[in-house]
Amino acid sequence: MAPPGAFRHLALALGAAVAALGSLLCIAWKVYFRRGGTCAGWDGWWERELQELREQQSHEPPDGALDWRQVLVLGLDGAGKSSVLHYICSRTAKETMAPTQGFKSARLCTEGLEMELLEVGGNQNLRSYWPHYLSQAHVLVFVVDSVDRSRLVTARQELHTLLAEEPRLPLVVLANKQDKSDALSAEELHDELALHTLSGQRDFFLLPTSATWASLSTATSVLHVKSLLVTLLSQP
Repeated sequence: MAPPGAFRHLALALGAAVAALGSLLCIAWKVYFRRGGTCAGWDGWWERELQELREQQSHEPPDGALDWRQVLVLGLDGAGKSSVLHYICSRTAKETMAPTQGFKSARLCTEGLEMELLEVGGNQNLRSYWPHYLSQAHVLVFVVDSVDRSRLVTARQELHTLLAEEPRLPLVVLANKQDKSDALSAEELHDELALHTLSGQRDFFLLPTSATWASLSTATSVLHVKSLLVTLLSQP
């Protein structure tokens, strides 16, 4: 019988292969047919991102000079992970986003960093795979629906299971959907998620967020998350 580690490495390798193939097929399909459409709900985001990267090419350091960092974005289904990533990458908000069935990956080059934002779907079947992605992450972002009181216990359990796997991994918890009138405050979520039990050895941040147009210039703007991530990832 193969050792447990072998199955883990095989699962990661297959996941990476599927992600790469899916992205290439999606882009090739659109290039060939030259027409609009969506790819996993991103509404042409890949094309815009590729164009932006081409425009940045003359401003980036030479090949190999960027430091690669990965941000792992997790949270229960419906928490707003895809909306947060879309907002960070494009500075635009969307009314609805299709649920993530597997995972999505976005790449940003900023301030000498090549930042990969990796989102893994949050439905019950996918949560068992979450720990497999921790080893490559430099920061964990955990998104919580501040309105979904009925599943706060589940969110707390899943979060603390992850933290037990990586005791020193920096953590950013997003108290999302603060634009809703019945949203719990960041302070209330701090208690509900038992964040007071976290070890002092871990860098930890809790931010109220809202991925809407109206929040662009407010204290709950997701753009604050991007600034925090750049700061964390720039540390030696």
